[in-house]
Amino acid sequence: MTFPSVSSVPDNAPVLEVDVAIVGGGPAGLMAAEVLSQAGVSVHLFDAMPSVGRKFLLAGKGGLNLTHAEAPEVFRSRYGAQQDAVGHWLDQMGAQAVRDWAQGLGVATFVGTSGRVFPEEMKAAPLLRAWLHRLRHPVSGVPVQFHMRHRWQGWAGDCLVFQPTGHAGVTRVRARATLLALGGASWPRLGSDGAWVPLLADQGVNITPLQPANCGFDVLGRDGQGWTEHFRQRYAGHPLKSVSLRVDAAAGTHDGSMGEARFERKGEFVITDTGVEGSLIYAASAMLRDDLTRGGSHFILDLISDKSIDQVREAVRWPRGSRSLSSHLKSRLGLDGVKMGLVYELCSAETLANPEALAFSIKNLAVPLKNPRPVDEAISTAGGVELTEFTPGGMLIRRPGVYCAGEMLDWEAPTGGYLLTACLASGWRAGQGILANF
Repeated sequence: MTFPSVSSVPDNAPVLEVDVAIVGGGPAGLMAAEVLSQAGVSVHLFDAMPSVGRKFLLAGKGGLNLTHAEAPEVFRSRYGAQQDAVGHWLDQMGAQAVRDWAQGLGVATFVGTSGRVFPEEMKAAPLLRAWLHRLRHPVSGVPVQFHMRHRWQGWAGDCLVFQPTGHAGVTRVRARATLLALGGASWPRLGSDGAWVPLLADQGVNITPLQPANCGFDVLGRDGQGWTEHFRQRYAGHPLKSVSLRVDAAAGTHDGSMGEARFERKGEFVITDTGVEGSLIYAASAMLRDDLTRGGSHFILDLISDKSIDQVREAVRWPRGSRSLSSHLKSRLGLDGVKMGLVYELCSAETLANPEALAFSIKNLAVPLKNPRPVDEAISTAGGVELTEFTPGGMLIRRPGVYCAGEMLDWEAPTGGYLLTACLASGWRAGQGILANF
């Protein structure tokens, strides 16, 4: 993509004078627009897509997970290294405030058995429709003006430059304040393509490289390549249910040695053509990804989490007579299908022939990883504009009058409502910061 320089933008290109320009129509941008609109500030929102909230709608396709009902101190801990910074956003708009906000739009919520909070209708579309109606037709305040199919190209002097889809010319926008809420790079077809990175880098803004978050991984098989062709053809697409996944403190080696667990959770995930993906993998993905950058990564599987190691050891040692090992383990432990396939895939012949080693592996099966899947396949993005680049009011030090919000900031969170809550909270904070400096 080519971005116009100051000299390449015609001097006669139209200039739209606005109070606040918001670039990006995701949850963060829309929330900032709401804060400003209700305060009587005129807002013009620009987005490259034909409509706003596309990732929001996709996230709610299987049931919109708005937020989480756990205790605030636990909630904040989900943001890892940035929990203190994100915690300040949550002080203004935390989990209960998100529920109250949805209720104000006429959308009641409920807490699921896992603590996740959903709209009663489980859908994103009714909430988004009500939200956009309030932004366009507020009871009090100023209606938000939407400009769709306007792709931001950077700056020409003090003006934002937009390329309207299907038009040869460009539009210049001069704003008293600008909010960038352009997302990460994990959903390029929905507009979050990371194209903003070089534009801000050219302004001298420090940006932590964007990385996949809540992502799948390619495995490093026993042959150093990946799944064997036999395993891939037979089990790709198969789920592993009721397994326990552990990430030990000793991560970085592939020997399955036990250490103090940094992460341990029971759940399920899916075998893919090249590795693994799914909710249980996503929950540990930040640790696994970061371990890979330090030289190596693996996770440990307990394939039969409802049985103790002693029970498994006894079953494995039980005389099997003429039965095959597969038949024996299916009979004694209920171990079959993809779980049995994983045992054969990842255990050496020596381990399979040694009852003690086999029992240990069934309860502590090391799955070595090769690399995370590409960022454009991930649910979300880690990295972004470093938080030290902003004033206490949330304005870019190197570009006065410009603010940022949402996933383009340098933080990450697991799924479970944490991503959406923090995006909404960061938009709320940005809106308040603009008002304070307006």
